[in-house]
Amino acid sequence: MSAEKAVKAKAAKAPKAPKAPKAAKAKVVDIKDAPKKVASQGKPSQERLINLLTAPHITEKTSLAMQDTNTYSFRVLRNSSKPEIKAAVELMFGVKVAKVNVVNETGKSRRFGRLQGRTQDIKKAYVRLAPGQTIDYEAKIKA
Repeated sequence: MSAEKAVKAKAAKAPKAPKAPKAAKAKVVDIKDAPKKVASQGKPSQERLINLLTAPHITEKTSLAMQDTNTYSFRVLRNSSKPEIKAAVELMFGVKVAKVNVVNETGKSRRFGRLQGRTQDIKKAYVRLAPGQTIDYEAKIKA
């Protein structure tokens, strides 16, 4: 009998009225929430572009890519972007860049006896030049 009373009690309850929508609160923006780095949205400075390319990355794989696909590789700053890398290569070497690919390479764990360490993370940029364009590393070093 107690089960029948529980069913009747549930059936006897009236459905609740829908709630009124809440009024939208005005969003308060604090000055501390503003983005701190606004300069990166515009055109990068010439000094940043010069410091962006840290070194050419020359290996067997990249030397084959230079010959076959006119692609050069560079080590770049870790906070650089593709448009910045393109602008830096065009500024430094006076060539036309067709495409930029970027690879983030994580560092490896190393041991020296009982000391444990880790190599640095690096960012590499593979830059494909327009047809007919070349970069001569030795000429730039001697100049």
